[in-house]
Amino acid sequence: MKTTVRLDDYVKELLKKRAQEEKKEDIFNQFNEENGLGITSPTTLTTTEETRLLMEYMDKANMLNIVNRDRKRGKPLTLRKFFKSKRNQQVEVYSKFGEKALYTQGKVSAVGRDFVMLTNLKDRIWIPYDSIESANIPFGVPNYSNSHQHYIYDNDLRNKLLTNFGEVVSKREILKQQFYEESLRTNLNSWKNTWIEIRMNNNKKRMGRIDKLEDSYIILSFLGKKESIAINTVQYIQTVRIFSIVKNAIFIKSAKS
Repeated sequence: MKTTVRLDDYVKELLKKRAQEEKKEDIFNQFNEENGLGITSPTTLTTTEETRLLMEYMDKANMLNIVNRDRKRGKPLTLRKFFKSKRNQQVEVYSKFGEKALYTQGKVSAVGRDFVMLTNLKDRIWIPYDSIESANIPFGVPNYSNSHQHYIYDNDLRNKLLTNFGEVVSKREILKQQFYEESLRTNLNSWKNTWIEIRMNNNKKRMGRIDKLEDSYIILSFLGKKESIAINTVQYIQTVRIFSIVKNAIFIKSAKS
């Protein structure tokens, strides 16, 4: 048989038990109460710094579990996480072009859903994750963590993001990288009229100016002719200088004659 408890009796009993509880020092809620900010519940039984370390450990452990279970799905995740942690820092990438090994060193400028873009003093390079065999920090280059970076808070930008997020982000490349993971196709679309050399998985190279991107194809224009290249066949893209363009044009004309 259930016994009924009146509200007044329940409150008295609850207050009695609460008075007998062992009180633990809570510096956060003490500060909040003193400043009229209210009381919050702790996320875990441990200290906040231990909680942060635990969250980082769980994140890495989960990623390793994905990699061990499914290498194909895990590879893009690990590469994306590595390159994001080295944004604007020097890295080295070993990739493949058919049977040939390629070595690229540069600063991480953009990290996309399926590619990374590196820049150096001469070139801009796009490398799909499927083509990357290994990525690392060059020997002798300091390994900076994200905590080493300095952050400047722009209240005006913050207000613009809160009131007109889409328009503000679309106009700034650096904000796109922060809030949106582009695909290779989307990123190349913003580099129209740029002269590039594409290396494909059939051991062929193609040079031309980016005319447009249509469905899953890159449309290159060279000497008045256009050529479609499937994005899923691309293994390496690199910007080219005017000297290389002229040299290639002379070679094609001489070959025809």
